[in-house]
Amino acid sequence: MRYRLLAGLLALGALAVGQAKPLTIQDLIAFVKNNQQLIKEGKSSDGETAKFLAGVKLSEKLDESVIEDLQGAGVGQKTIKALERLRDQSQNLTAANLQPPLPDDPIPVPTSVEQGAILDAVRDYVMNYDSGLPDFICLEVETRKIAPKPGTRYGGRGGSEPSFQTMDTITSKLTYFKHREEKTPILNGSKPITTAYENLGGSTSTGDFGTMLRTLFEPATEARFEWSRWTTIRHRLTMVFSFHVMQERSKYSIAVKDLKREIVAAYSGEVFVDNENRKVTRLVTKAEEIPSDFPVRRAETLLDYEYSDVGGTKFLLPSRGEVQMDGTEVLSANILEFRFYRKYEVGSSISFDLPADLSDKPADKETKPAIDCKDPKNKDDKECKPAPVVKKK
Repeated sequence: MRYRLLAGLLALGALAVGQAKPLTIQDLIAFVKNNQQLIKEGKSSDGETAKFLAGVKLSEKLDESVIEDLQGAGVGQKTIKALERLRDQSQNLTAANLQPPLPDDPIPVPTSVEQGAILDAVRDYVMNYDSGLPDFICLEVETRKIAPKPGTRYGGRGGSEPSFQTMDTITSKLTYFKHREEKTPILNGSKPITTAYENLGGSTSTGDFGTMLRTLFEPATEARFEWSRWTTIRHRLTMVFSFHVMQERSKYSIAVKDLKREIVAAYSGEVFVDNENRKVTRLVTKAEEIPSDFPVRRAETLLDYEYSDVGGTKFLLPSRGEVQMDGTEVLSANILEFRFYRKYEVGSSISFDLPADLSDKPADKETKPAIDCKDPKNKDDKECKPAPVVKKK
């Protein structure tokens, strides 16, 4: 029955193309997912799906998040490339009104046995995460904000919303080579800097890529996981597990450099797991059991993972993060964005032609794709004007 239904959908899709009837995004998603099942059964191929999509016209705008969802479902690279062409062709169309992925009826909670199998699959994915990543470089743009703590001398009445002001924006070159991460600050606002990241004043963070996840799932950490709830992230059904790590097993360190004080705290949080592919798409952590005399009273982090293109292949990589810390009188909030991923090959020089207006982009705004300045038609584009080049020392 399943094969007959899928074949019927394929025929319907072919008929629609033959009649030049544009497809809705919902129909497009259904076709790609159903054909993906045929591929698993050996009755179709990635190339055949891509060839079919080459003749498709859409009636609605294809959003990047939809492509990310299909990528997460295991769709092949040829199909992804065809979808990206449809995305570019449909940018001026009306946004799609997608049906919510959560059904009206309650979703059954996985049994304890099923939860154990899910966490085993996630652990296997996390422990092999580094080995599957290519060597790459990207930019990390970190907008650092501070505010007087409400209830203190300059913070207004207790319980009111803090008034955050941007302190600075640090742009760093992030190199991931041979499974090691190196962060090198290159701009403070629009001014070049050579200060090492660990020597910057204010609130800083490290270990953004594989470190946080890998440490959480290492057997020596002995993290205790519990089922929390169902939710959705970027239109995908997602499982949420809460966790707790004891202080004696923790590697969650908080340092106050000016006072030369550092602690290793217990921590808790939530890990968000895609229901289809068992990959982590969000990690939230919160420090616990902070000593009463320590200057930092609260420390929380959030890290989102999305698909990014590196050398023609998409990988699940950090896209955005937040680090929040409360002192006795001052609050800090750092917003992290990871941009311009590109492949790094041994022997190549590491440099960035930084767009002149990079530092002016708000941290919460979407970044436009990089302009190809080698193309003669882009020679007058403002992003192709001479800009600072920072080379690896």
